Amino acid sequence: MAKRDGGKKKRKAPWPVPAPEPALRDVLRVPEGERIDLTAYDARATPAGPADKATGLAATAALGPRLAELQERLYAASTAGDRRRLLLVLQGMDTSGKGGTVKHVIGHFNPSGCRIRAFKAPTREEQNHPFLWRIMRALPQPGEIGIFDRSHYEDVLVARVRELAPRRLISRRYGQINRFEKSLAEDGVTVVKVFLHLSYEEQRDRLLKRLDNPDKHWKFDPGDIEERALWPEYRKAYEIALERCTTDEAPWYLVPADRKWYRNWAISKLLLEHLEALDPKYPPGDFDVAECRARLLAT
Repeated sequence: MAKRDGGKKKRKAPWPVPAPEPALRDVLRVPEGERIDLTAYDARATPAGPADKATGLAATAALGPRLAELQERLYAASTAGDRRRLLLVLQGMDTSGKGGTVKHVIGHFNPSGCRIRAFKAPTREEQNHPFLWRIMRALPQPGEIGIFDRSHYEDVLVARVRELAPRRLISRRYGQINRFEKSLAEDGVTVVKVFLHLSYEEQRDRLLKRLDNPDKHWKFDPGDIEERALWPEYRKAYEIALERCTTDEAPWYLVPADRKWYRNWAISKLLLEHLEALDPKYPPGDFDVAECRARLLAT
């Protein structure tokens, strides 16, 4: 029998209510406690969101105003003592789009509220300190959005593949990284770690485009070919890092990166979701608005 309410039958909805779409960070998050096989992930996939380039470009542009507003609110909140900030960590094979992400995605933000750092091979001074020393010096301040083009993970990636440190030392670094990132979270840093998943074939095509265009020769290094020969070793190093260093405090997100437009949309959306979760507020003024208005009108 149909249930009654006040003698009247409840009316059914004339159409099914669609289930809410899952958050992108739930879709792209690397699962904890599982073995990671990067060959099982399609680098050209569009697992959520727009499925074609035109829609993707429009969707990314539409996120811009909201991202800019949330950045301003985050910065404004810091003037009243809010210590929260956000750190975007970008890792990926050569040509995966770390620099392109900085150019296209971070363009939504006011640069004065961003702190961008590209990590190259350690300098002599940096080599004289623990591997996290140079990272700590580049962290965003309260209210800022930090962007790392490569990061502390180079010390368990390049160092592992190129055998720049004993294997036992590298194994200890995973735990050091997890403890470090946990301490960042406890200090108000939202860490968003993105692995830009590029295919072997796409990397070759991008390197060839650099070679075929004289205006792009400055971006090409013959050493890229040597690094490409170590693709299986780098893939394994990334799999280990993703397995051991995805945590509740600082999870990894795997973003398919063969399609540049999708990469840009996905990272923009991830940043938006994290900033919305922070929900920073504009601080109230510590002055009498009416009095100041009257004084200003009297001038």
